[in-house]
Amino acid sequence: MNAWKLSALVSLTCLGAHAQSFTPAQAEKVVKGAVAYARQNGMDNLVLQTKLPHGVFHVGSGSELYLFAYDHKGVAVANGYQPELIGSNRWDVKDADGKFQVRDMVRVARTKGSGWVKYKYSNPVTRKVEDKATYVEAFENFVFCCGIYKD
Repeated sequence: MNAWKLSALVSLTCLGAHAQSFTPAQAEKVVKGAVAYARQNGMDNLVLQTKLPHGVFHVGSGSELYLFAYDHKGVAVANGYQPELIGSNRWDVKDADGKFQVRDMVRVARTKGSGWVKYKYSNPVTRKVEDKATYVEAFENFVFCCGIYKD
């Protein structure tokens, strides 16, 4: 698949209607698209595409479906919704129930290669803390993630 087609596919997947419910398959598709993009274009380009307002992996407000990534120490290396988090260490951040969600994401990616992590997080559409399930996948020394909110 050429870069333009991949970009169009991922853009369509990432852009969601306001308050739309997404499926686990859609979250996995975003992550797998990001892995393919990073393989073809490099991590620097992927990170740029999460920061640019019209980048392939940047959703801004209005969507719950966005790409984010960490290194194995919990440092945010990409975030399509909150680029201001890039560079911050999130290893010790806990959810509303005291769960270390980033530690769990890194553990699942490193031990299984991919999988799902459940925790609570603020939904960018509703602005409420909600149950979230995030698909994670290992890529080189990074963990790519995309989650869905549970009603």
